[in-house]
Amino acid sequence: MHGAAERPGAGIGLRHPHRAEIERRLPPVALLEVHTENCFGAGGAQLAALERLRARYPLSLHGVGLSLGSTDALDQRHLAAVERLVRRFEPALVSEHLSWSSIDGRYANDLLPLPHTRAALDHVVARIEAVQERLGRRILVENIASYLEFGESTMPEWEFVAAVARRAGCGILLDVNNVYVNSVNHGFDAHDYLAAMDPAAIAQYHLAGHEAGPFGLIDTHAAPVSPDVWALYAEAVARLGPRPTIVEWDANLPALDVLVGEARAADAILAGPRAPARQPGRAA
Repeated sequence: MHGAAERPGAGIGLRHPHRAEIERRLPPVALLEVHTENCFGAGGAQLAALERLRARYPLSLHGVGLSLGSTDALDQRHLAAVERLVRRFEPALVSEHLSWSSIDGRYANDLLPLPHTRAALDHVVARIEAVQERLGRRILVENIASYLEFGESTMPEWEFVAAVARRAGCGILLDVNNVYVNSVNHGFDAHDYLAAMDPAAIAQYHLAGHEAGPFGLIDTHAAPVSPDVWALYAEAVARLGPRPTIVEWDANLPALDVLVGEARAADAILAGPRAPARQPGRAA
């Protein structure tokens, strides 16, 4: 069974339109990522394909529905389903979003931001610790894209994310596109965000495309990685180190070769010479 890749490399999401072609061609990517909730069924083609592909690639299970930041009790049925998948597939990486999605048992079809306060920090750390105890392993939490900020926040996003990882003992799945999107939407310096990260906490990167909306940038996962995000990713690798990377593309899916090409571009940055890290305070 695969563990983490010996040399961190880049992979792609395993999406239904590409599944048969991936099985047939076995493209040269370092790992495959699946959305955890898409595999909750007891059987079916998705799980059968995953069983076959895990012999060829390390797997990353990436959850979107655990609602770590919600004030609702942790959904034990959901958590049990995640645990079954982890036991069955022994993925190299298991991740969730640093967000909330439910209130009073009602679920929003979105990943909503947390206020960056001490109370929210205490709350989400306790819930991550409970998840890790149930799974018997460290999980990764991903910084999300956001389109508003809470007036109640008492610390910048990057301090909140770093503190969550430090106190919960979890890793960080650093979504470089989300850092860039938020830096534009909220007017902070993306390089300061990277400077606040502990390299020992960074366990994975995400790359994705964004698009301009009426009130800022939107994390759509429906376009190529932008030049600005590639540049920020190169800085992240130089400053924080190479880590397994997933190129996310969930809507308007291109041909598989396009996705593989994006992963190969990430591989070149992961394997290339280390560039000098920029100093905090430099404009993005």
